[in-house]
Amino acid sequence: MCGIVGYVGPQNSLDVVLDGLRRLEYRGYDSAGVAVVADGRLSTAKKAGKLANLEKELAEEGLPAATIGLGHTRWATHGGPTDRNAHPHVSADGTVAVVHNGIIENFAALRAEIEATGVEFTSETDTEVVAHLLAATYRGLPAGPGRLAEAMRVVSRRLEGAFTLVAGHAAEPDTLVASRRNSPLVVGVGDGEYFLGSDVAAFIGHTRRALELGQDQVVEIDRTRGVTVTDFAGAPVEPTAYDVDWDAEAAEKGGYDWFMLKEIAEQPQAVADTLLGRLGENGELVLDEVRLSDQELRDIDKVFVVACGTAYHAGLIAKYAIEHWTRIPVEVELASEFRYRDPVLDRSTLVVVISQSGETMDTLMALRHARDQKARVLAICNANGSTIPRESDAVLYTHAGPEVAVASTKGFLTQVVACYLVGLFLAQVRGVKYADEVASIVDDLRELPAAVSQVLAGMEPVRELARSLATEDTLLFLGRHVGYPVALEGALKLKELAYIHAEGFAAGELKHGSIALIGPGTPVVVVVPSPRSRGSVHGKVVSNIQEVRARGARTIVVAEEGDDDVLPYADHLIRVPRTPTLLAPVVTTVPLQVLACEIADTRGLDVDQPRNLAKSVTVE
Repeated sequence: MCGIVGYVGPQNSLDVVLDGLRRLEYRGYDSAGVAVVADGRLSTAKKAGKLANLEKELAEEGLPAATIGLGHTRWATHGGPTDRNAHPHVSADGTVAVVHNGIIENFAALRAEIEATGVEFTSETDTEVVAHLLAATYRGLPAGPGRLAEAMRVVSRRLEGAFTLVAGHAAEPDTLVASRRNSPLVVGVGDGEYFLGSDVAAFIGHTRRALELGQDQVVEIDRTRGVTVTDFAGAPVEPTAYDVDWDAEAAEKGGYDWFMLKEIAEQPQAVADTLLGRLGENGELVLDEVRLSDQELRDIDKVFVVACGTAYHAGLIAKYAIEHWTRIPVEVELASEFRYRDPVLDRSTLVVVISQSGETMDTLMALRHARDQKARVLAICNANGSTIPRESDAVLYTHAGPEVAVASTKGFLTQVVACYLVGLFLAQVRGVKYADEVASIVDDLRELPAAVSQVLAGMEPVRELARSLATEDTLLFLGRHVGYPVALEGALKLKELAYIHAEGFAAGELKHGSIALIGPGTPVVVVVPSPRSRGSVHGKVVSNIQEVRARGARTIVVAEEGDDDVLPYADHLIRVPRTPTLLAPVVTTVPLQVLACEIADTRGLDVDQPRNLAKSVTVE
């Protein structure tokens, strides 16, 4: 989860590294630290808490001017969020500084080995073993170009687990090296300067040119030699170059109090961008990358959708759409549970994995398990060049742009839309729907940006309602059909942001136990389906509203325009535009995002960086 930045070039490295850490603080904010190499010496500063604490200390103490540096913002795993556990970690001889994202699983054995040589550890982290191993290995290698990179290769071969490592050495003022296994790392290439980052946000203010790194690779960035990439054995590797299609301004708040508010407001454009260019000249649906033949897709007889958290809720919505349009059975699985229950997979199984960052470790390991079982894998992702798309057979990028707030909003909506596109793509390839039928549904999808804009324009009453709910200690969310995953997502957003107990239920399950939670004044948010759809459960949901209201609940009803049946039973009514039933989550989710954000803000909480959470979960 941690954020990593490295820089070699003509600029003041501390300024560049701190700028990158600000953009990556969503990845972790338990502590932060920096290291620079100047005049043959390594200097560090690190501080528990948010990046502002480190910046305050640097303003008071300062570091030597330098043109090479590395930095880290932490989400704690091994060792609490303290000053001494903050990165960078420095070797006992003071020559090597290391920052790390991930978990080194064999660190206990390595620590015991190092302590047996008389080295004393100063932290509780697994990362510190790498600093000591690098220093010892470096001392044993002949001097010359690539010495630090060779030390990194030697050490990386000894490590087990998931890691991105970036290291600098006091004796090499022109070089940084990095290593990756099962953890994200990208390289930025500027004009005579080079960058390392957990994602491109770290250097997007300086360059859009990036290089992908593969599994088990080491990269050296050097002021004169440029970029050199090898595998762990030392064999040269030619990295894949690409251009980032968004700029630094896209990652700034743009006048909003919170990144989350900005990202909620960006949702109409994000949904439009996800849909852009999806229809070919003959009306056929187009994905970003497909390394599967039409026949392989026609042979699919079962689909698993695998994801975590908010992405899992997108997958639940996908089940309704994919089954309806393709008549293929779909199961939705939590990625963290998927491979441990020994699912039945074969070459006729398609596993759809959903990850905003493309680096979610639980999802990545589920993907690899599916590949081991010969299943086909299709990825839905927002991050070009990340691990999950690279290891998949097909990819659909959401093109949502950067999402900085930890709680996902536009990431979720674009994942839902991407799931619709996957369902339509499968239906088209399998001949269940003709191109004109697909085009007709895509036309409906293209109406969604305007519908989301309409919802956003009417959110002031929702904000006012949220302020009145800020002192509540429990909220319940109810939904049926595609409204059920929306209820789950609404409850998750409230838990994430406002630290309020919230639960989402299938409305039909009320009478089977959960109605016992309802008491006088209990706020209950109900997502009501359209009364216009065939086989609608609208009437049943209206009955559910009556059931909870009869027991004293305070009912907050999300219903489409023109639905007057809910009027007698809604204490608070939130209107959304009429939308085809399967597509309704794209509009019904938005008020619940605004509700959670405003409640959290009213409670005086940090909306963008909720406690205990990080944006990209890169450990299992």
